[in-house]
Amino acid sequence: MEYVRLGRTGMKVSRVCLGMMSFGDPERWQGWVLDEERSRPLVRRAAEAGVTFFDTADVYSFGTSEEVTGRLLREVFTRREEYVLATKVFFPVGEAVNDAGLSRKHIMSAIDASLTRLGTDHVDLYQIHRWDDATPIEETMEALHDVVRAGKARYIGASSMFAWQFAKAQHVAEVNGWTRFVSMQDHYNLLYREEEREMVPLCVDQGVGMIPWSPLARGLLARAGGDGQGTTRAGEDGRIEELYGGPGDAAVLRRVAETAAERGVPAAQVALAWLMAQPGVSAPIIGATKERHIDDAVAAVDLRLSDKELASLAEPYVTRPVKH
Repeated sequence: MEYVRLGRTGMKVSRVCLGMMSFGDPERWQGWVLDEERSRPLVRRAAEAGVTFFDTADVYSFGTSEEVTGRLLREVFTRREEYVLATKVFFPVGEAVNDAGLSRKHIMSAIDASLTRLGTDHVDLYQIHRWDDATPIEETMEALHDVVRAGKARYIGASSMFAWQFAKAQHVAEVNGWTRFVSMQDHYNLLYREEEREMVPLCVDQGVGMIPWSPLARGLLARAGGDGQGTTRAGEDGRIEELYGGPGDAAVLRRVAETAAERGVPAAQVALAWLMAQPGVSAPIIGATKERHIDDAVAAVDLRLSDKELASLAEPYVTRPVKH
């Protein structure tokens, strides 16, 4: 495993981040989610492979993912300092009118609820899950700053927004002397590269670490060329058709399959290695419901693609509308 600084911070993270959305309560969330008992061996396998970066959110399994995450990480690690824990706020977990969004009221209650479920006194990275059009960004940034000042979060990050929104938030924080975002959790993979228009250059220029979600395009890249097995999630995920299937996708998948065959490795490793080689990417967030998913992600860290291979994989892409 390799470890890199998250953006310009001094905090080091593993080059693979394990996304904990897959672990929680299938009855409360989605049928493909693993319960705590089935999640345990995957989290342990990741930790044994050197993964120290774990990302969840309060909305995953409506809080149960955070509970499972907290318990399992305490089992597999000896000390809290050994791993980097991230969670997110925005989407509704309860039904009250203030149980969603990025108001001061919701952020302050949400961080306390997350810490209780996680069983810790702080998270290392507290992220806004989406942009909130209903709340002034000044209110949000000051509240997040106060969360950091209170010691409940070490750093703050953002996820999936337009570059102008991210720049505005950073500017508001800077002019007021508040905490700035150190990371961007964006939608970025070989089948969706619209972040390269503005967000990627912005993050690279400003030293913001990128931790892309869906690095395997909800499993499509892992199944390129038919060498990957389908998952329960693939059969239930309605967003696959919403996000992918555009012109150029078939050609990209063929390139991934061809490169994987030439290298003698699974397609997932090629797709992840391509993403890890992109400027500004600190650690893709991988979802795992089988141990081989973790093995492929870890192996991708050591897979060095040539400049020719990187260019070949990128060449067939056709731009499409921005989707968050």
